[in-house]
Amino acid sequence: MPADAPARPAHGGTLSLALDFGPLLVFFLGYKFAGAITGTAVFMAAIVIAVLVSKWKLGRVSPMLWLSALLVLFFGSLTIYFHDEKFIQIKPTIIYTFFAAMLFAGLMRGKPLLKYLLQAAYDGLSEEGWRKLSRNWAFFFVGMAVANEAMRALLSFDTWLAVKVWGVTIVSMLFAAANVPMLMRHGLNIGEKLDSDEIGGTAPPQG
Repeated sequence: MPADAPARPAHGGTLSLALDFGPLLVFFLGYKFAGAITGTAVFMAAIVIAVLVSKWKLGRVSPMLWLSALLVLFFGSLTIYFHDEKFIQIKPTIIYTFFAAMLFAGLMRGKPLLKYLLQAAYDGLSEEGWRKLSRNWAFFFVGMAVANEAMRALLSFDTWLAVKVWGVTIVSMLFAAANVPMLMRHGLNIGEKLDSDEIGGTAPPQG
């Protein structure tokens, strides 16, 4: 690396996963032990801490974490003010829809947006690989938005939250892993260790 090149912040896999999924786990535990309103309040505090820790330890805050934090604070405030759990349940649908729309818009303009967000994590990936990865995640986000609305309508808040914390996390990781063979066919350099940004950075924002 040239002497005048800026050093890239280290990306610890465990820390990145904690920043992505920690606040949601805090929400789950807060709800179980103190109810939805208190759980929402600690969720809001946890997402703010996640943003601060990300900036401090990683040197940056990902766009997905910024968006998730803003929506958690907005819909969390509505949940607490109106004492209505439905507001915090709507947030994932908005996040999924937003990112699906952004990815589809980028593809329509011939610019796979994930390339600009995750290029360092996918060394060697071809343009076709980036297009397919962006397309796959765009459809995944659409599916997740529809699934969240179905769960809101059909499940109790308790069951919805359990599925959100455990089911969505597992499905997201499995989907990310399922894309790896395609990425390898399109030039992904597997000589470098894939850090958590590859999965966590493209997985649906949790919360």
